Amino acid sequence: MPTLIDNTEPRKKVAEGVEQSRAQATSPSTPQSLYAKHVKLYPKLAHGTFRNIKWLALFVLLGIYYITPWIRWDRGPGQPSQAVLVDFENARFYFFFIEIWPQEVYYITGLLILAALGLFLATSLFGRVWCGYACPQTIWTDLFIQVEKFFEGDRNARMRLDKAPWTTKKIFKKTSKHIVWLFIAMATGGAWILYFHDAPTVARDFLSGHAPMTSYIFVAIMTFTTYWLAGHMREQVCTYMCPWPRIQAAMIDEEALNVTYRYDRGEPRGAHKKGTTWDGRGDCIDCRQCVAVCPVGIDIRDGLQLECIGCSLCIDACDEIMVKIDRPKGLIAFDTDANVQRRMKGEKSRYNLIRPRTVIYAVLFAAVGVLMLYSLMNRVMLDMNVLRDRLPNYVTLSDGAVRNGYTIKVLNKSAEERNLVLTVEDLPSPNITVMGALDKQSTTLRVPADETRDFKIYVSESQLSNLDQKTDFNFKLEDMDTSETANARAIFISGGPK
Repeated sequence: MPTLIDNTEPRKKVAEGVEQSRAQATSPSTPQSLYAKHVKLYPKLAHGTFRNIKWLALFVLLGIYYITPWIRWDRGPGQPSQAVLVDFENARFYFFFIEIWPQEVYYITGLLILAALGLFLATSLFGRVWCGYACPQTIWTDLFIQVEKFFEGDRNARMRLDKAPWTTKKIFKKTSKHIVWLFIAMATGGAWILYFHDAPTVARDFLSGHAPMTSYIFVAIMTFTTYWLAGHMREQVCTYMCPWPRIQAAMIDEEALNVTYRYDRGEPRGAHKKGTTWDGRGDCIDCRQCVAVCPVGIDIRDGLQLECIGCSLCIDACDEIMVKIDRPKGLIAFDTDANVQRRMKGEKSRYNLIRPRTVIYAVLFAAVGVLMLYSLMNRVMLDMNVLRDRLPNYVTLSDGAVRNGYTIKVLNKSAEERNLVLTVEDLPSPNITVMGALDKQSTTLRVPADETRDFKIYVSESQLSNLDQKTDFNFKLEDMDTSETANARAIFISGGPK
């Protein structure tokens, strides 16, 4: 395997004002095994458009993660006022104006399907943009690397520091870096538990030592995993732990935009002497700056590789060199393999973003999104589930009528208490008894706001001549104030015509 740094060779000048970096790829273009021992990387800080986009993505996404639990949302008396809250204790998920009950877990399923389809669509269009700009592993690793640079300097300074003997200055820099890493990791774990409790309350209880034990356990787990994955394992997570690099290959074809070394323009590569012509050679001067800034240690000039996270920092590094040597930018750029082949044949580049796979992903994404939006807009606030007693299946009363027992679970998702009238349809002469009701003739069920109540119900039927052994019928609940109704089908067992 190539080594990261070769100090046995002196730096050589590859163009006017440009020295060749000693950086070499740590990942071979054709991996020979499923795992390789970690080789520490010292990515150089890149400057340019894509680095600025990564800064923006880092600040926006971290801001969303840390600030969201503190956003308040008034839902009325007795309701949690946190905009985004996973309330395990009361089995609710709150997302601003949306409140999801356990019976509505299909909304979560829909969100996961939307996320997967969105990822498929983005990958088929622009390669691994998710990995390069939005993946949590990338975001936190990028943040940790910036902290490392703050205390230890850029690439060359960090390498010199690691090789230097332990001095007070080195101990101070290393210790400070790890303290800040741990602080960030603890803040990450601390923010995580805020999504599962009222944020101000659990933050105060956590600091005073009165928070639930699970809070301390999860903060400890998140602190360790963040510190270890972002501070130490870094690109090993992307290459060997994450399954997405292997799956994403199925989403990419030769027309997908990827970070591409345009070898039709760059080859043959080599040093360029001032005053000599560029005719008959490529624009790549083999300065290796694209390797020096790569956070996963690859050489993009070896072609599209599994390890590449599509961060585009190599584009910034290459563009900076192209400006220095007065050559056009874009030797490394977002391009397609098909375009490289077309140009080598003397054809013009063209971009085919509308392809069968992108159309299919887009249509599926839109269909699921519209379906979920329609479902949310027509979400019922009153629901009912019925469970029939099985032992015994039915009871014959002294007057000849047959009685069946049921347990009815009523879900009142509104913020108001409801008085609901229960009726039975499709039975000739049903008699309903609600267990526990003060008035035995009453079929009104009272359900407090935002609660689920179980009721034991008996339905007896005296006119049995027209009933089958099993007769389908309907339970109907109606809110007399709003006229909102809920229905549930059930079976009445009578043992056959009498």
